[in-house]
Amino acid sequence: MGELYDIERVVPHRGTMRLVDRLVAWGEDSVAVEVRVPDEGPFCHAEGVPAWVGVEYMAQAIAAWAGCHARASGREPSIGFLLGTRRYESRVSWFRTGALLRVEATRELLGDNGLGMFSCRILGDGEELATANVSVFEPPDAMAYLETTQQ
Repeated sequence: MGELYDIERVVPHRGTMRLVDRLVAWGEDSVAVEVRVPDEGPFCHAEGVPAWVGVEYMAQAIAAWAGCHARASGREPSIGFLLGTRRYESRVSWFRTGALLRVEATRELLGDNGLGMFSCRILGDGEELATANVSVFEPPDAMAYLETTQQ
């Protein structure tokens, strides 16, 4: 297990768009973060947070994994992109306000071109609530990549 960095040091998301709260563990191929489901914010409703937001919880867990590897190599974390998800299945419709969720991601593959696939799951009270395979892309120079896609 690597150093447990403060979450803000390993994910680029800020303000209300940082949905993960704490880095719990990370290693060569995996990461675990915690989310305390908020009672206010951009995705909150009376019922809690809709389960589809779990895809973003998973993506931010993957961002934390990449950020930890960057920090451990003496680099700053960079921007990555959520490309999509396959087989997102949730056993709940809502993550209830105040619940403590554990989001885990395990690297299945990562190419030299920055394309990756992670197997992810969300746990609440030790019970598996949601699972998915998440595809991501981390270009070598995210800002240059964004500039070329806007032309």
